[in-house]
Amino acid sequence: MKVFRKLCMILALVMAVPAVTAGALSDGEITAPSAVLMDAKTGRVLYEKNAHEVRACASITKVMTLTLVMEALDSKKIAWTDTVTASEHAASMGGSDIWLEPGETMTVDEMVKATVVASANDAAVALAEHISGTEDAFVAEMNKKAKALGMKETVFKNCNGLDEEGHVTSAYDVAVMSRELIKHPKIYEYSGIWMDHLRDGKTQLVNTNKLLKTYSGITGLKTGTTSQAGSCVSATAERDGLSLIAVVLGSKTGKERFTDAAKLLDYGFANYGMYTPAVPKGAVTEIAVTNGMTDKVKTAVKIDKAFLIQKGTEDKITTHIILPKETEAPVQKGAMLGKVIYKSGGTQVAEYPITAADSVEEIRFGDIFTLLLRCLVGKTALQE
Repeated sequence: MKVFRKLCMILALVMAVPAVTAGALSDGEITAPSAVLMDAKTGRVLYEKNAHEVRACASITKVMTLTLVMEALDSKKIAWTDTVTASEHAASMGGSDIWLEPGETMTVDEMVKATVVASANDAAVALAEHISGTEDAFVAEMNKKAKALGMKETVFKNCNGLDEEGHVTSAYDVAVMSRELIKHPKIYEYSGIWMDHLRDGKTQLVNTNKLLKTYSGITGLKTGTTSQAGSCVSATAERDGLSLIAVVLGSKTGKERFTDAAKLLDYGFANYGMYTPAVPKGAVTEIAVTNGMTDKVKTAVKIDKAFLIQKGTEDKITTHIILPKETEAPVQKGAMLGKVIYKSGGTQVAEYPITAADSVEEIRFGDIFTLLLRCLVGKTALQE
């Protein structure tokens, strides 16, 4: 009996403890003066704190540098096996570096590895010069790209992030350019490296992103620290198809930036997820075809992409089918006939095309004549 009472008391205490639920993240929980959490696939901001405040960002600058490097590789302007020669200017960089000597050579692959893993300022400049001839010319391309991406708070003065008057950005802009960089999945092969070597093992590289050792699902991306910028990080992570970007600028210490980044990512994964809807009734049907060899065409819908939703709102998603009652021939298989729109809280969250499942040729005079002839022949045969 006493055992039973004790069990009841324990059960009562357990039931009295409120359930842990995902909730809003307050600005007070993020110690950094500026931060943003963004969904990598859509660019939707899930949390922000002074996200558009203009600040220095240290080596986070290299996110844009690496974006241009990846674009140069994609366009075949440069190759991974190209030999990059360090200039006097590149070798003169201070801060984090791999101690390049003027005239020293490495491949693009090695220079990218040094830039991503060790945040090497000299390697970043060497890559910039290899692509554009001079660092100034490369920086002009960085600013051009920033403008194209809508990065309104950003002005680059160099390609590595060393403190320089007027070299500024914002947490939001950092998230935007981080999203652009990770459109090149190859970058993860470098941002995920914890330790590696250069110069036949003589130079050790250790990643400055400590989240690689502590956070589940982390994929990158870049850290930065200077006296003007403080401690900064753009952290990317993925779980169950949800890809997030957490940007923290101006932390007092490296530990605080990683703690804040982890809190942002935790909040995102706890509150949001990817949702794949079922094909709604009415989307797969038949619609009339005018002036066609057949008078109807079947429709098809392919739901091949999940979309972001707030967890627990699945039952609030509404479906809207936009499909005409008829279409005119000719109709090509796969041609878009309409669309299915999904909304949450009145806001559109996804759209999928409704297409023609078959082709329908346009009816021609010769086709009409042939049909009439067949009818006449058939009728004569019946009369005989």
